Amino acid sequence: MSEKEVLIKVEHLSKKFCKDLKTSLWYGVKDLFNNVLGNKNENSLRYNEFWAVKDINFELRRGECLGLIGHNGAGKSTLLKILNGLINPDEGKVTIKGRVGALIELGAGFNPILTGRENIYNNGAILGLSKIEIETKLDEIIDFAEIREFIDMPVQNYSSGMQVRLGFAVAAQMKPDVLIIDEVLAVGDLGFILKCFKQIDQLLPHTAVVFVSHSMPMVARVSNQILLMEKGIAVFQGKEVSKGINSYYNRFNSNEKSIMFDDGTVSLIKYSTNKNNTTLQRGDDLTIELEMEFKEESFNIPLIYIEFRDKEQRSIAGIFNEKMSCELANDKLVVEIKIPKVLFAQGIYTYDLSVNHFENKSPILRINNVDIFQIESETEMWVPFHLEADWQITGKAND
Repeated sequence: MSEKEVLIKVEHLSKKFCKDLKTSLWYGVKDLFNNVLGNKNENSLRYNEFWAVKDINFELRRGECLGLIGHNGAGKSTLLKILNGLINPDEGKVTIKGRVGALIELGAGFNPILTGRENIYNNGAILGLSKIEIETKLDEIIDFAEIREFIDMPVQNYSSGMQVRLGFAVAAQMKPDVLIIDEVLAVGDLGFILKCFKQIDQLLPHTAVVFVSHSMPMVARVSNQILLMEKGIAVFQGKEVSKGINSYYNRFNSNEKSIMFDDGTVSLIKYSTNKNNTTLQRGDDLTIELEMEFKEESFNIPLIYIEFRDKEQRSIAGIFNEKMSCELANDKLVVEIKIPKVLFAQGIYTYDLSVNHFENKSPILRINNVDIFQIESETEMWVPFHLEADWQITGKAND
């Protein structure tokens, strides 16, 4: 088979559901009779119905990975269940070539009363492998899952992490043509997750992968195209992975300032970022101004720490003032911070503020998400830093 053939083709795929069971059952009976009589009315929504998936189209070739992203309820799980053949669409069609391995739900595909070993044989048989083929892969699967001492124990007694280990080991080691992975990897420990990504790297040149996760670093790690869903429809689709991920963050980002600690001695009364022009180009200077009011008549300059967070709310950088021993008589403190040539990559950023006593570092005030700002850049990258470097590239003559 050609290495770049289309393994998944989705054409005008739509699926609707009803919001309550009683009405859904009644619609089901009516649809059954209408189908027999040849009177179909799939294009219109009836009372209490909604489109879980609406007019989705994409092709996925061997060697490609589709990152399927969106908030809970966006339609991702419904789309995966259609791809895996668990439910039928109301409109459109799905064409899949080759063997399909899927991890779309914790414990899905396992018989809980059977042992891990028996479930391996069951899953292999479902994928079309003979008993001899399964036996040649058995030790490899058990070793990858790292559950050899529990392999003859019923799966219902496995922890969620053990189920993920076995499920991924079976799906990956069977060398499927199509691999569908839902959020289940979030259950595993870091060591096993890294092991899974290494395995995906090895599979990807020969497999088409659909990868679903709320962790954008994970999505960016393996995907070469993105499908962002919202309320059942595709709001972004394409091979610009960083642009798709930024679209995800921009749609769901919120900046809610919250006071985490306050001993009552100081309060933040004003703040601004770049004079409230909170969109700047990568490489521009970033200026933060803070005005704080102290309840004491005189005070020493405190330790002021600002911590920057990226769109994943990961801490990526921090700044603090050097020791200052002067005593201030005014009850207000105005702080201006200039950070030259900010090298953050394109995206949304926030910062937290911590005010502490300089000598003993005891906290006075802590506020999360003080302000939000955006970096724009001609280069789209999902990582938080886009570093500058001196490059020298030379050609070398053949010896």
